[in-house]
Amino acid sequence: MLDTIEKLLVLQDRDKHIRRVKTELDHIEPERQSLKNKASGAQAALDQAKSKVRELDTARKQLELEVESKKSLIEKYSNQQLQTRKNEEYRALAHEIEGCKEGIHKIEDREIELMEQTEAAQKTVAVATKVLNEAKKLAEEQIGELGKREESLKKELTELEVNREELASAVDEVARGRYERLVKSRGDTVIVGVQHSVCGGCHMKLPAQVLVSCRAAQELVTCNNCGRILYYTRDMDLAVAD
Repeated sequence: MLDTIEKLLVLQDRDKHIRRVKTELDHIEPERQSLKNKASGAQAALDQAKSKVRELDTARKQLELEVESKKSLIEKYSNQQLQTRKNEEYRALAHEIEGCKEGIHKIEDREIELMEQTEAAQKTVAVATKVLNEAKKLAEEQIGELGKREESLKKELTELEVNREELASAVDEVARGRYERLVKSRGDTVIVGVQHSVCGGCHMKLPAQVLVSCRAAQELVTCNNCGRILYYTRDMDLAVAD
């Protein structure tokens, strides 16, 4: 195999490795944010549950005030009954007192409903609190692991990029320029083998003269269809012979 091809294959492999590391690094921040969002969602659920409890408490206190108000009216009407001498007025006051008592009974029924709802809401708060604590703990652990992974990947990337520069400098400048232009236009696999007389990149059949040039391994040979740089090895010769 042509020495330049061997160097380009090593460079290509290093570039693929660098891209994989960069891709993994790019995914870390979204993963970190996703974990934070899960914890935030659990916090929002807890806040909503607590808000419901507060609403129920406020409603119950309002009912208690209404009961006290009606009890005051009952006391007022009772005192007026003691002072009146007219039967019609006495009956009217008795009717008002009875209305207040019925109102109190209805309010007390509503208070019982609110107490039951409050109890259920408090259970929801307890569950939401547990979920939040678990979500926070998990998020902290996983975010910590992501941080370690990020640090490791950054270190690995730095080492790979330094090594990449060394590998690139060992490649003929013209060949390296052709390789880098191909990477920009064709993606990360531009040095491809020839299998069964077809290009390993575009999988189109190659002319006989191109195959002969590949076997000779005297110069860089490119696919006349996609422009990728081709190479041929003895193993590939055997595959073709088969």
